[in-house]
Amino acid sequence: MLYIGADLGTSAVKLLLMNEKGAVLKITSREYPLSIPHTGWSEQNPEDWYTQSISGIKELLSDCDSSKLAGLSVGGQMHGLVILDENDNVIRPAILWNDGRTQEETEYLNNGIGRERLVNATGNIAFAGFTAPKLLWLKKNEPENFKRIKKIMLPKDYLIYRLTGEFTTDYSDASGTLLLDVKNKCWSEDMLSICDIRSDMLPRLCESYDAVGFINSIVSGELGLKEKCIVAAGAGDNAAAAIGTGTINAGDCNISVGTSGTIFVANGSFTVGDNHALHSFAHATGGYHIMGCMLSAAACNKWWTEDILNTKDYAKEQENITGLGNNNVYFLPYLMGERSPHNDSYARGAFIGLGMENTRRDMTQAVFEGVAYGLRDSLEIIKQMNIKVTSSTICGGGAKSPLWLKIIANVMNMPINTLMIEEGPAYGAAMLAAVACGAYSDVKEAARSIVRINTTVYPEHFIAEKYNERYEVYKQLYPALKNIRFEKQNQKGIGHSCNTK
Repeated sequence: MLYIGADLGTSAVKLLLMNEKGAVLKITSREYPLSIPHTGWSEQNPEDWYTQSISGIKELLSDCDSSKLAGLSVGGQMHGLVILDENDNVIRPAILWNDGRTQEETEYLNNGIGRERLVNATGNIAFAGFTAPKLLWLKKNEPENFKRIKKIMLPKDYLIYRLTGEFTTDYSDASGTLLLDVKNKCWSEDMLSICDIRSDMLPRLCESYDAVGFINSIVSGELGLKEKCIVAAGAGDNAAAAIGTGTINAGDCNISVGTSGTIFVANGSFTVGDNHALHSFAHATGGYHIMGCMLSAAACNKWWTEDILNTKDYAKEQENITGLGNNNVYFLPYLMGERSPHNDSYARGAFIGLGMENTRRDMTQAVFEGVAYGLRDSLEIIKQMNIKVTSSTICGGGAKSPLWLKIIANVMNMPINTLMIEEGPAYGAAMLAAVACGAYSDVKEAARSIVRINTTVYPEHFIAEKYNERYEVYKQLYPALKNIRFEKQNQKGIGHSCNTK
């Protein structure tokens, strides 16, 4: 049988077709625009997700026996706010995970409502990208739209709703709304009251591998499907990627170096850190996980290489970088503010330590190292929670750089495993669909049967020790600059729209 996994990303939807043994038969993607109506805002039209996904599915099925398609599922960008009216019409463009307009609402939740109350209600504090602050912003700034709300959805759940008519979400994605009592896996009545919404506005909660419905007759006709196709609840993109990388048992770790960066550690039980700098979320396995999230990871390299150096020859820029652990130039990777562990949407990037002797190569190396140090910030907090992490898999565009892999292995001082098939959330989503269809008894069996390590990059003791010394310097830089505030961005200035790749 065949299974489709979709990764509903910020710039495109990536879809893959997988058989029951985990072999990827075909991959396609469809881009859609990102709208920036004001500085610091980030929005999309949910209709684009649907139309482009349908187009991609048609391509996947164009040269195969579609009667063998058993299941489909979606891993999706988290935290986005999609709102529908009583006629199921989208009320306004979706407000995305990387939208920075909710700083005031986030501060109100953390300081006005209070961190202790938030943690008691949800297991987490508020971050600017989460869904609950977006609802408060909407109530204050677009009250007429707020009054029209009948359904509140996350991005992937809107796509599943269009495909099936089922109003559902999974626990991993719902964890990032700040509306879910993560430990007890139910909507938090306290948070619903704070946000002035009702429980009937929120979707039915499911495990990621649950079959929530079938592709409806209208969509089936458009796709040319003659057999019923099961749709699984799916997962937030990081939880889906964790399934696709085999990050399923307590202590298993996956690092993702995509546009944003994450360090994701599976955990058998619900755990909250003392300073709440990381996210305590439900996992797509049915368990839990701890996650640190950087807002800019591979995006830093793209910005540096394409926008500053004005080239797309990434490999050439990495040539002859050999002095690992000896670089005295530091880069703070806060180009869009930062989430973990600083929770500071006003933080900004910086090069520090430049001298007349420094070269273009030193600055390129510093960008790679800055992202690695940022990921280590979260790893150090995970260690303080007495969670033992001894190695990690890696995925995302950054995993394709041998130089970056070597830097990350030495900065983290642990082995980093690349995978035979590295297709991130789309692969994990296809595996969830296979579980929902009964091809595997559970997610862990699917991961054990399908996921295979390709190569392992080991830290080198001498280099790791040098990076350990330099990390101690890096840790001092954000606190030293924290109270230096540049002019606050004008969120009501002239905006623009762009297509991203």
